Amino acid sequence: MENQRDRNSGISFRSEEMSRIQIFLQHESAFACLAEFGELGIMQFTDLNSDVNEFQRRFINEVRRCDEMERKLRYIENEAQKCLGYKTPDQCNNPETPMPSDMFNLELKLEKWEDDLKEVNSNKETLKKNRLELVELQHILQKTQSFFGEAQQSMSASREGMGSGEFPSAEFQAVPTDSNAPRFNFLAGVISRERLPSFERMLWRACRGIVFLRQREIFEPLEDPVTGELIKKSVVIIFFQGEQLRTKVRKICEGYKASLYPCPDSKTDRDEMSMGVSTRIKDIENVLHQTEELQNRILSNAADDLPVLLRKVRKIKSVFHTLNMCNVQRTIVAEGWCPTADVDILHRAARRGTERSGADVPAIINCMDTHGFISPTYHKTNK
Repeated sequence: MENQRDRNSGISFRSEEMSRIQIFLQHESAFACLAEFGELGIMQFTDLNSDVNEFQRRFINEVRRCDEMERKLRYIENEAQKCLGYKTPDQCNNPETPMPSDMFNLELKLEKWEDDLKEVNSNKETLKKNRLELVELQHILQKTQSFFGEAQQSMSASREGMGSGEFPSAEFQAVPTDSNAPRFNFLAGVISRERLPSFERMLWRACRGIVFLRQREIFEPLEDPVTGELIKKSVVIIFFQGEQLRTKVRKICEGYKASLYPCPDSKTDRDEMSMGVSTRIKDIENVLHQTEELQNRILSNAADDLPVLLRKVRKIKSVFHTLNMCNVQRTIVAEGWCPTADVDILHRAARRGTERSGADVPAIINCMDTHGFISPTYHKTNK
């Protein structure tokens, strides 16, 4: 009794008896028959073109088309995850493998989705850039009011500060009150807060201490239109004299990626510009909201079909990979291994594939001699 139990337990670890199979397929029915074999999962194919480079095989162009469709589906999936919080379902329907004639319609569908999304994303990014520029300009117009409204100091006090070799105080204001005093020009812009200390030192050293910089923090972080990251920035206003210094200051601002904006001298002009900027920001936000709604509609329609389409594309790609392992001449010859008990199932699958393709000549399946060959291991499971 104990010996019988030991023999039964050993059977469960023993591989199924395997047969070496050779299949002759017509070109018209080869894809459909291999797709049927793939659905069964009982056939392990042998590569008959092992001496041929992967990129020189017969159906490599079809594999590349499938790779391109997979790329488009991954792009759409990533966009859906970012915008809708989409999560790939663990299970989905098991669709029938599409025929090669259906690839063209599938490619057109995916190309349309991708083009629509790219166009919407491009418009959305442009709108966000425009909004960011207007928001920065609005902050500049608001902050410069405090710059020009502060108590002004005399030019003699400023020269004393420079003569001592110290950096001018933050309370220094370089707008002259005396009509005979030299008039300072200025540039206003916005810079990342983490770059501000080194930017200030570079200005002081490169311009030999004859430019004066004032800065105010922007309390709410601003969103980067490309990456979506929130960046802390500050408004800066730089006072100087002469066109030569203007050129030098502009170059330093470009190097530190500071955005410069036009800022009027008079309070009336600044107030008028600020009102216009506020109106334009509201208009852009309305258009941006409509653009995001359109993007969400496109992604929602695509997200419902993503799992099924991805499985279809991968099935097509698997069949063409298998065809690349076959010997393709007047007929397509495939070889592989199949459980001996399932050879009849393989015949029925070949008949279904022939009927589906509409071919007249059925596939021919032969069992070959296994002498000298090591068969693969195969275990049947209940899943």
